[in-house]
Amino acid sequence: MPIGIIVNFLMIVTGGIVGSLIGSKMSDKFKTNLNSIFGVCALAMGISSAVLMKNMPVVILSVILGFVIGHNIHLQDNIRKCGMLAAKAVSGKKNEQNEEYKSVLITAIVLFCASGTGIYGSIVSGMTGDHSILLAKSILDFPTAMIFACVLGAVTSFIAIPQFVIFMLMYLLAAKIYPFCTEGMIADFKACGGIILLATGFRMMKLKEFPIADMIPAMIIVMPLSSLWVNYVMQWVK
Repeated sequence: MPIGIIVNFLMIVTGGIVGSLIGSKMSDKFKTNLNSIFGVCALAMGISSAVLMKNMPVVILSVILGFVIGHNIHLQDNIRKCGMLAAKAVSGKKNEQNEEYKSVLITAIVLFCASGTGIYGSIVSGMTGDHSILLAKSILDFPTAMIFACVLGAVTSFIAIPQFVIFMLMYLLAAKIYPFCTEGMIADFKACGGIILLATGFRMMKLKEFPIADMIPAMIIVMPLSSLWVNYVMQWVK
């Protein structure tokens, strides 16, 4: 039973509801400072994952190619449009002119749905039954959802739906994927997710607006590239 995925889903939904209810009672200074703190936490998590990389050229190439793919298929723009449609359906308000709203929405979607920790945790959960990674992620996601809900409102809770779908797919495919994953491939996958998480942290702290949604395809291509690098490229450079 995917206990970790269910708990993570419930934590985001609950955090979004609580944040929507109490958001108006929080001062802007408090919300800004708390968001900066979560940004630092995201940076710390990103660094802890990025240092695990086994093949640096693979991870760097994956991030670059992933961005090129995401940019050319307008991934971030399409995610933003879908998010704005969901926000309009939930709140009944138009937020198209609110750039801060759009930025926070993209950050929340990527942070919840495309984190290396969440995807890897889902694979481990499906393969071994160990839910500890996702349960640990849930602890951070609850207050994070509260803060996002202060800006996004109830739509924050709905972000848990695509996250649940993505994580369940990883959970169900785990038995087929995991046996082909070497230790190096998994480490490079975590590192790639860590770099995206670093970019997310900078975005949460409003230091740099990285196109984090356009970087998502990197998570798909990093493990195949890692395998090709080790099994073929490295054989030529030895």
